Amino acid sequence: MPYFSLIHNGVRFNEHVGVIQVGDLIIEILPKADRRNSQSEDEAKWRKVLIGMLLEVDAFNLHAPTSAALRLKANSVLDLFFQLFISEVEYLLHSGLVKKYRRKEGNVTALKGNLIFGKHIQQNLTHHERFYVGHAVYDPQHKLHAIIYKTIRLLKHINTSADLHSHIGNLLLSFPEMADVMVSAKTFDTITYNRKTEPYRKCIEIARLILLQYHPDVTKGRNHVLALMFDMNLVWEKFVYKSLRKHIRPETTITAQSSKSFWKPDRGMHSRIRPDIVIDHNTEHCIVIDTKWKNLNGSNPSPDDLRQMYVYHQYFGAKRVGMIYPGQVPSRVAGVYLPTKEQGAGLQCCLIGICVDTELRRWQKAIYEEVANWSEN
Repeated sequence: MPYFSLIHNGVRFNEHVGVIQVGDLIIEILPKADRRNSQSEDEAKWRKVLIGMLLEVDAFNLHAPTSAALRLKANSVLDLFFQLFISEVEYLLHSGLVKKYRRKEGNVTALKGNLIFGKHIQQNLTHHERFYVGHAVYDPQHKLHAIIYKTIRLLKHINTSADLHSHIGNLLLSFPEMADVMVSAKTFDTITYNRKTEPYRKCIEIARLILLQYHPDVTKGRNHVLALMFDMNLVWEKFVYKSLRKHIRPETTITAQSSKSFWKPDRGMHSRIRPDIVIDHNTEHCIVIDTKWKNLNGSNPSPDDLRQMYVYHQYFGAKRVGMIYPGQVPSRVAGVYLPTKEQGAGLQCCLIGICVDTELRRWQKAIYEEVANWSEN
């Protein structure tokens, strides 16, 4: 499984974080980088950190102007996902639901559209006042709304939060009733957006996350499973990138996932390297940063990580390379690569530990200041 591995009498979760709901049982998988606090303090801290980071990295790119507008509780990760969807649907209802043309057939009392002779004779032989026609209808009955309505009904079924119960009930009353549709990954892959339907994109993305990760129990009908998980390494990478981009000087460039070819086979595609963050690419001041969500606890990074940073030095011509990871206290440990026959001494790799802060704005500023001080010294 990508989310966890089985151990003796237990389960060890991997780098993914989020929430798993099995029936009425809710399991939160929270990030962690220390062992100092009590269990209750730990849970409250890391739950707040995770929710703040997900919102900061635009995991859903909400239309809500601030996180306060979501009316979120700091002790509920599952409620976060549900409230994000509810807020998006409320935004669409407030803006006005998009209507589309669709083809409709049936008996009517006035001739409109095209008369379908075969079915008209078959069904209206004794009802001369009726016409079986096919005609265009302009209404909100289309696939996007069917997906949203299906998600609202699912939330009504699996939600365990009393605070969200009334909001979901109001959505069911306000949203036009739709026919049930079968959804799969292909359903979402075939959706196209235009100028009118672009505001639906984030709502449909959250609906996709919920619907495709929901697995009903077809044997007993009680232990339904919903898994909403994120790769914490990717969340941390995006968080560090946004923190640096928010505070970086205007004349400085910063890119994420900038790739470069480093091996060419006789046939086939080149192999590429892709560092997490590159600052001032293709200049003598180039800096390459990798992010790792792991607690080193004073130990050295893995040899694979050090080899990777050495390659970045060579192929990006970097002035400095460094690894950023969360720590209990701020720290900076510099090390040098030993010289070879071809390469003299001087290449360094710095380990930068950033103390986790539940105050996100202060945390982001600390990340930038630590990187700025390191790069300038």
